[in-house]
Amino acid sequence: MIRALLSSVFSLLLIGVILFVPAGTIEWARAWLFCGAFIAAVLVAMGVLSRVNPDIFSARSRVQPGTMKLDYVFITVIFIAFLATFPVSALDYRYQLAQTPDWVSWAAYLPFFLGFAVAGWAQAVNRYFEPGVRLQNDRGQTVIDNGPYAIVRHPGYISGAVLTLSIPLCLGSWWGLLPAAVFVLGLIPRTLFEEHVLTGGLAGYAAYKQQVKYRWLPGIW
Repeated sequence: MIRALLSSVFSLLLIGVILFVPAGTIEWARAWLFCGAFIAAVLVAMGVLSRVNPDIFSARSRVQPGTMKLDYVFITVIFIAFLATFPVSALDYRYQLAQTPDWVSWAAYLPFFLGFAVAGWAQAVNRYFEPGVRLQNDRGQTVIDNGPYAIVRHPGYISGAVLTLSIPLCLGSWWGLLPAAVFVLGLIPRTLFEEHVLTGGLAGYAAYKQQVKYRWLPGIW
């Protein structure tokens, strides 16, 4: 829990740097509002998870040994794309390239908090929710089919996609959607890769795929 708090503080400081330095000013109201919303969402999520699934903090503290080598490629791409949404949005603000109307920025907080909520729900029911793709034989991994996993097979990915796409809009930037879109596109092959690994190595996953038909969105994919 302490490590998770320190990680969250570091993440907030990093976000602050890659927002306000490229923006060239600290007088950016939308960025301060976003930081406040981010802090609130993280604190609520950590408070809930500390009660219902405290093991998740250790599981997600780092990329664990045994993570598939190919997954490091996916991790690198999506991590860089996620981080890039902040300075690109900041540069958009600095040079007033393609700013959203105020109502778009306000409306974007609905998918922002929804993404946080679904991601938190997935982590609450799945003790095997790790940053990397691997077969967690050391932890006695089993198929998780309750909570959001009863609806789609990869709620963490769809919630991450929604959350990341909402961030540049919260910050008021259309250009910030470009790296956010790269993030989402990077998650698609990673989803297929993870399914390949789990189908081949996790008992019961093939049957789970028959039970829950869709990966991200019911009726679509």
